Amino acid sequence: MRKLQVQGVHHITITGANRQLSIDFWEGVLGMPFVFDQPNLDNPDEGHLYFDPGDGRLITIFTNEKRKPMHDRTPMDPGCVHHIAFNVSAASFKQVVTRLDERGIKHSGVKDRGFMDSIYFKDPLGLLIELASYKFFPPEGSSHAAVLLEAHKIRVERGDYNIAEEHLADAIQRIIERSTQTLSDSRAPANPYPA
Repeated sequence: MRKLQVQGVHHITITGANRQLSIDFWEGVLGMPFVFDQPNLDNPDEGHLYFDPGDGRLITIFTNEKRKPMHDRTPMDPGCVHHIAFNVSAASFKQVVTRLDERGIKHSGVKDRGFMDSIYFKDPLGLLIELASYKFFPPEGSSHAAVLLEAHKIRVERGDYNIAEEHLADAIQRIIERSTQTLSDSRAPANPYPA
């Protein structure tokens, strides 16, 4: 038996309401360019809109002019999507509360998740959206996932409850020490300041 190895998210498709509501939210609120439009090839009564979330991958929306927006929370039964999270820069994240408030969009306020800051709000259909901003940059040639894996190991070694910024800093140091050579005899911390 062998695995089917995936290499990233290709796209996520959401059942939307009407076309204009979808464009107004995904591009007009979240800033995702509307890049492709065609019928839903499996259902001629629906449109299929494609948006670029910023990394060249796609968020697609099935639209139907007969569907109306809902303002309740989407189902959270087992197997249902709880929320979708999108990455934003620190500069953009600092503007999220103000910009949501300006539109009258209810939100969670900023949540410190240790390795990132998050804010949650619902789309017009009740889908929970998270905007997240990492608190770190991965070392060159590494990834956010690699840093989180190393930070998790450090957190467990120390018996800490959740990942914190200290774990991230130490994880980045470990990854750099493993991936980058040095001419120094020692990589141990040193104090070049005389007492």
